[in-house]
Amino acid sequence: MIKKLISNYKKKSLNERFLLFIGILFFLIYLTFGIILIFWTSFPVRLQPKYRIALGILLMAYGFFRFYRYFNTNNDEE
Repeated sequence: MIKKLISNYKKKSLNERFLLFIGILFFLIYLTFGIILIFWTSFPVRLQPKYRIALGILLMAYGFFRFYRYFNTNNDEE
């Protein structure tokens, strides 16, 4: 499986590699910001704890959704 991923990565053009990097970067940004919202109790924006946790989970779920959708559309093109 890892060999397949590496060979698919090598087949990608420079533009596709850049878009892959951007996709992974934004996934990590959404994931990190969601975790920060959940665990940072003195967050500068005043939110009740249940809303802060809900927003953090929503951001992380959106990050996973974008990551899944990116790889799902790439598999359809091949």
